[in-house]
Parts: sequence; structure tokens; C-alpha cells
Amino acid sequence: MDHSDYDILSLFDDTVREWWIRSFGGREKLFTPPQRLAVPLIHAGRSVLISSPTGSGKTLSAFISIINSLFILSRTDGLENSVYCLYVSPLRSLANDIHRNLERPLTEIQEIAAERRIESVEIRHAIRHGDVSSSERAKMLRKTPHILNTTPESLALLLNSPRFREKLRTIRWVVVDEIHSLAGSKRGVHLSLSLERLEELKRETGGESFVRIGCSATIEPLREVAAFLGGAGRDVEIIDTRFSRKFDLRLICPVPDLISTTPGELSRALYETLDELIQEHRNTLVFTNTRNGAERILYNLRARYPDRYNESNSGCHHGSMGKTSRLDVEERLKSGDLKVVTSSTSLELGIDMPHLDLVLQIGSPKSVAALLQRIGRAGHSLDQIVKGRVVVLDRDELIECAVMLGCAREGFVDRIHIPRNCLDVLCQHIMGMALERRWRIDDALRIIRRSYCYKDLSEDDLRSVMTYLSGAYADLEERNIYAKIWYDPETGEFGKRGRNSRMIYMLNLGTIPDEFSCDVVTRDGRWVGNLDEKYLERLSKGDVFVLGGRSYAFRYRRGGKIYVDPTGERPTIPSWFSEKLPLSFDLGLRVLQFRAHMLDIMRRAGEDEVVHHLLEMLPIDENSARSIYQIFKQQIRYLGEDSISTDRRIVVEETRDTKGKMVYYFLTNYGLRFNDGFSRMVAYLLSREGRSNVLVSIADTGFMLSIPEKSKADPIAALKSIRPEMCEDLLRRAVENTNLLKRVFRINATRFFMILRNYMGHRKSARRQQVSADMLIGLAKRLEDFAVLKESYREIIEDKFELDNIKSVVEAISTGDIEIVKKRSPSPGPMAFGIASIGTPDVVLAQDRLALLKEFQRRVMERIAGESAA
Repeated sequence: MDHSDYDILSLFDDTVREWWIRSFGGREKLFTPPQRLAVPLIHAGRSVLISSPTGSGKTLSAFISIINSLFILSRTDGLENSVYCLYVSPLRSLANDIHRNLERPLTEIQEIAAERRIESVEIRHAIRHGDVSSSERAKMLRKTPHILNTTPESLALLLNSPRFREKLRTIRWVVVDEIHSLAGSKRGVHLSLSLERLEELKRETGGESFVRIGCSATIEPLREVAAFLGGAGRDVEIIDTRFSRKFDLRLICPVPDLISTTPGELSRALYETLDELIQEHRNTLVFTNTRNGAERILYNLRARYPDRYNESNSGCHHGSMGKTSRLDVEERLKSGDLKVVTSSTSLELGIDMPHLDLVLQIGSPKSVAALLQRIGRAGHSLDQIVKGRVVVLDRDELIECAVMLGCAREGFVDRIHIPRNCLDVLCQHIMGMALERRWRIDDALRIIRRSYCYKDLSEDDLRSVMTYLSGAYADLEERNIYAKIWYDPETGEFGKRGRNSRMIYMLNLGTIPDEFSCDVVTRDGRWVGNLDEKYLERLSKGDVFVLGGRSYAFRYRRGGKIYVDPTGERPTIPSWFSEKLPLSFDLGLRVLQFRAHMLDIMRRAGEDEVVHHLLEMLPIDENSARSIYQIFKQQIRYLGEDSISTDRRIVVEETRDTKGKMVYYFLTNYGLRFNDGFSRMVAYLLSREGRSNVLVSIADTGFMLSIPEKSKADPIAALKSIRPEMCEDLLRRAVENTNLLKRVFRINATRFFMILRNYMGHRKSARRQQVSADMLIGLAKRLEDFAVLKESYREIIEDKFELDNIKSVVEAISTGDIEIVKKRSPSPGPMAFGIASIGTPDVVLAQDRLALLKEFQRRVMERIAGESAA
């Protein structure tokens, strides 16, 4: 229901009403679309999920109702020295930003009350997260904030802080900001259980349920996220005003041909384009997908145009920078002092940038949600146009970016995946509950199942966690891993155990993993460099990667060192793998549907007509449109119309390399996560037959299998043999002895308090944690129904590999809804270039990769010319 300005203002206290009119009276309408819908609902005590663009006032729509109620309470019943509102955000910087934004309304409303000689109790607000000192935390006990800004981890700690816990019994509202970035991770799962424990805390004293308010600029599916916010059995109203702002989006390809252009020409065209756009606008934010990319863009702007860009008017912002440097850039960007700032992902969320009028995205952000989140930083008010430009530098990403912008314009947003039944998070909360008091297992299960993430938790899964926590495995005690709780299966009761349990819990709580760099050493003992440990997720024996300009074959890992041999083989794992953002499955599917549409159009029209159609259909420039046409035209002429993968067809290109190996390019286009799991199943089936040592490389567009020619292995037959019911077991077997499982096991072992990051004043580094995990994983595999290992497999298969999406595609292959087409060729076709060139440096500097692409292109054009002449 749409309410009038008068209707909404009538809900406010006189002082709040006056403040709102003074602050927003100059606008055509006093309330923005999300405020018009949300404020009356929150005032009426209804929980809401607000999905609305950045700058549309969604956070204020939550807070103004809360502030209004608190001012009324302060003059009627009075405010206790306790917390009434919790604001939970994923980032500390976002909590800091909201804290500053609360200062103005609270201070100015107090001033209006003073003008009118109305007595009003001060409404206090404060921040509580990891950066807050112990003295500041102690002050909050004496003078408690009525509005508390915190993070999911700090909230969980507060629930087990005996003194502060009592301050939470008065909670009436919980605001979860940027809910999309929490709901899709274990941090969100952790928060969902904390909210149910908070609910139980209120019930113990006869209090009513608190109002839950979720905010996000980009979220899908709305109903599922609303269920996540509300928990089982609670209604949450959905306010969907995501497209209440005007967007000006366009794809820019800085050169007519991304392959024939030299690296120097491409780089020059890129920076000329960036400089022109930056100079045309007041303040510009440039997003790249990596921290190195953000640094490199800023360096080149300053080096190429020293008279226009320097330290006083440009800056860089990313997670590897120190806190002081980041805050300095944030403040100067907010105040409009910086002409341009480059960033990776660290400025994607929340922070207000009122002077920003252009966002540039270099390359693909890999999902429509990420694109809208980043572009939405521009024009930070409802009456301004959101202006964004995506600059594409890679032909593989050209179609992807064009479709992404088309999806954004039409209102499509990718779905997030909400993890379910995470046993590591469950373990932490069971231990936290045990620290409170003695529990009956049935009562605990009732509370746990109120969380959307655990609504179908099985008793077997709960029992496996209780078995582990209560120390039922004698082999663990021999390794100094002791019981954390006591549990009596006969009475069905559990409680805390040991003097150190509280210390272990408070110092080791949380789901964000520690990370480290691995030393790369040749087997004769020569140190050659470092690799991010995430890189290990894909490394299997024999895989080849580039480090310091040379290729190395991976042999084995010991703790924090990986041992390699120099080799002349072509890389199978790209150097950027650990920083690579994965293409969303939903966007990949839309790209495949676009390909089917293009095939249909090209059957009936020539180049100029197709280009005109693309320019009308998508927000792209002519360079992009003609390049897209040429890709399709060349692929069709090279291998035929049926060589293009669509949503109804997966193409497998078969070639033979110069070293006697058969190479298969599976053009699936469903994204890195899907292709990682999908390729492992096929490779496992081939290796299980004992016929070959299969090397696998993955990209967003598909994956490549390299098999010795003499093996006679048939990967297509292997793929067709897979049935949906086989997928989970195949994936489990495929990762059983991998570095991926070892890494995830280590991370989960710390979440289960099996390996302690902090104990008795000592902190165990991530590298030492991994050494401990490597010693324990063999034992874990011998223990029956061991929760830590069970969760490690679940996380990999369900969350990392997108099991549900894999099953849906396998089902479609089984029923014939998706056909498999094999095409033999002497060299990869244009749509396989990206997969075939895996393992080379970043595209902006990629002379080696560009040379390889040019060679592929030469072969394709020679064959096309030869067939035309014939």
C-alpha cells in the first residue's frame, strides 16, 4: 500500500516530524519509494526486507521509525540503560559510516526538542566490533547504547558475555544491512542462529519478538532471503523497489578488434578512454577485480597524465592497505576531494559517496548483482541518474558483459546460494549455549530449527556434533583435543565442561578463515617464490603453473611448502586463479540463451542488420556489437552452427596438441564453481578406469581435459554416464585426497575448535594450523560419522561446487533436454580461445597470451579462407 506524505508524517512524534520536514522539505516528495512503503510497516511492528538501490534511503527508512519510537519511549515509559536496537553489518567500515550518519538526526532532533522545551532523554548509540578497545567496551556496561552497531561475530560474543547479555533483553529491533553479502556465507548462517538465541533470551523474560529489518540494494531470491531474515514460521514483508532509480549503463570496447590490436595499442586506448571519462565527471570510482589491478590502473593514470592525476586528487582502496590509509581515502572520497579512486571490491558496500557521479568497471564483475552494487555507488541520491560504464578488454568477456548489462537494464538479478546445515557453525553455537546453562537437547533443537539455515537439520547431524563436542573419540584426546561440553544421551541433556571452555569460545569464535602464503620450492631445495594458499585448491599432481615468468609442475605439498619441478609444459592453472571472481550460474545461463538468440538472428540477417539489432537490444557501443558479430560469424564458419553452446547444447571441441595428447574443450559457460565440480567428476571417472592421467584446466566459459592419446579414453561417454543421483558421491570421491579437501578441513577444524587459533596467550598462524590439520585428517577419515570431515565435504560439494546446479544440468543431459555435440578441429575455435589460453598473465599486460590468441585466430582465418577458396 502506498501511503501519502501526510499519512507517514502523522506517525511521527512532533520533534521527529519537524526534523524530517526541515531535512527533506525541499524534495518533490518527502519520502522515497522504500521509505513510503517501509516506515508504516516498521511503525506497526512488522518485519521487512527492503531491496532498493543505493542512495534511495532504505537504511534511513529503518532507522527513522526506530528513532521515532525511542524518542516517544524516552518521554513516556523512559529508556532503560540497555540496548533497544541492534544494527548488524558485514563490514566494520560500514558500521562506522552508519554511526556517523546517526549522529545528525539524533543530535538535530534533540536540538528541536530543546527549542520546544521538551524534556528528552539522550538516545545513545555506539559501535562494538573487533577494533573497539576493552576500555570502551567496559564503558558500554556502565552507560549502555540504546542503538548498538555491531558485526555477526561480535553479536555472538555478546550473547555469551554474562554481564552484557542482560543488556540485550530489551531488544525491539534488529537491522541487518547489506544482507545479500551475509546470507550467502557462513557469517550469515552464524547470524541466523544468533538471532534465534537472542529471541530465546527475550522469551525467557516474557518479552515479545523483535522486529527484523533487512536491507540490500541487490538481492535475489527475495522470498528465500526474507525467510532467512525472519526464521521459520515468521512473516516478513518484502519491499521491492530495486529499480526505482534511473540507470545510464553502457559497455565500452576501446578498440575495434581485441585480438588484432597490439598490447601497446590496447593499453593506450584503455587509458585514453579512462582519462576522457574521468575528466568529464566530478568524481569517478574505478572498480577492478583484483587488488593488483586497482594499483596498476592508478599507477598508469598518474604516469601517463602526471598533470592531471597525483597524490592529492587520486587514490587507491583495497583490503591489503592499512586501516589509516583506507580511512583517509574513504573520507576524501566522501568529501569530494578526490577526482578518481581505484578499488578492487572493498568499496562495493554501503559507504556514502555523495559527490560520486560515475563508476567505471574494468572487465566483468561476474554477476549482475555485483555490477548493480558497484554501479549503484554513483549518483548517491534518488534524483540523480546512476551512471556506469563497463570497459571490456577481453574478447571472452565481451558477450558476458553485454548480456550482463542487458540483464541489469531489464531488472534481472542473480540468485544467491544460502548455505544450509553447516555443522561447524552449529558446533560453535552449541558450545555457546552450553556456556549459558544446562540444556535439554530437544529444547536446543527447537531453537536451532527456527533458523532458516537449520529448519531441516537432521537428528543424525546434530548427534554427530554432540558426539564430537563431548569428547566421545578417544583418539582425539590422545592428540590433546579435549571435550568442550558434557552430554548425556540417556537424559538428553548437555552443558559446559572444563575451566577453559569459555576462554576457548571467546578467543576462537567466528567463520572468517585465516590465510597464508605458501613457499614454492624445487625438489632440489631451491626457493622460487610464494603462492596464495587459495591457489592450492586446484593444484593436483602434475599441474603446471607460472611463477616469476617460469613454468613449474606441482609434485606435492608439506605444510606451508609446495614442491615443484621446472618444466617446459604449458600451464594448466592460470596465475590469477586465486583472485578470480566466479561467473554466476544464472548469468552464465542467460549468456547461453543469448547465444541461441544470436544464432536465430544470424540465420535471417547480415552484419549491419545484426549490429543494428544488438545496439537496440543491449546498452553497448558499436565496437562491442561488431566484435560480437565477428565472434559468432567466425565460429560458425570455422566449425558450423552447431559448434556454439546454448542453453540446450554443450559443445566439446576435440583437438590434438603437439605433444601427443588429446585435448577436449567443454564449452559449458556455467561459471568457475560449476565447472570446477563438473570437470572433477569427468576426470575422476576417466582416471578410475586406470587409462590415463587427466590434466584439467577450468574457466568461466568451460573446462579443458588433456589426456594421453594412447589411452583411448572417452570423456564424452564418461559425462553421459553420470546421473543426478551419482553426483554427490562422485564429487566426494573426486576430492577425497586433494589439496582442496585438506585446506577446507583445516578451516573447518578451526571453526570446530579442534585446532585453536588462540590459546593461553599464543596465536597459531594459518600455516601452522595447516600443518596440524595435515596430521589430523588421516585420523578424521578413520573416525565414524566425524562431524569436522562431514562438514568439509558438505561445504565443498554443496557450496563451492554448486551441487544443485550440477544436478540440474546432469538431469537435462540425461533426459536429452541438453545435447552433447563433439566437434573435431586442428585448433580451438573462437569460443574456446579463453579456455585454450589459460595460464597466462593479466590481459592488460598479456603479451604472451595475446600472441597465443593471435596464433589461434590466424589458424581459424586460414582455414576459413581455405574453405572459401575451395
